[in-house]
Amino acid sequence: MKIEEYTEFNMDEIKSLYDAVGWKAYTDNMTRLMKGYKNSLKVLAAFRDDELIGIIRAVGDGLTIVFIQDILVMPNEQRKGVGKSLLRAMIDLYPEVRQIELVTDIDPKTIGFYKSLGFKELSEVGCCGFMLSLIHI
Repeated sequence: MKIEEYTEFNMDEIKSLYDAVGWKAYTDNMTRLMKGYKNSLKVLAAFRDDELIGIIRAVGDGLTIVFIQDILVMPNEQRKGVGKSLLRAMIDLYPEVRQIELVTDIDPKTIGFYKSLGFKELSEVGCCGFMLSLIHI
């Protein structure tokens, strides 16, 4: 597996990855997703034999905050260290940033994954989080 910066948005491989993990709400408007990628702080991709198997996308200023917007791994590649490698590679790019945040589903496996990498729930660090979703699914 190799991890590298993802600079050229390939609509077919991105759609395939998002659809494979069930994130079809993002692929309903590929033009919007492509623009989101172009406006991201950084996007890293994991490849195996030149096939996209995972991606991580961050937004923010890279100095005071990095927000992990997306982290996806092909279902047949999950639980093989791909997500962990992607997340560590992204974190390593911003060693002096004040905070790295993300939002995820309430799922014991997902929560366990992030906690195993040192992430804490906001309540554990004296904070709470809020979200305003303007698009209703």
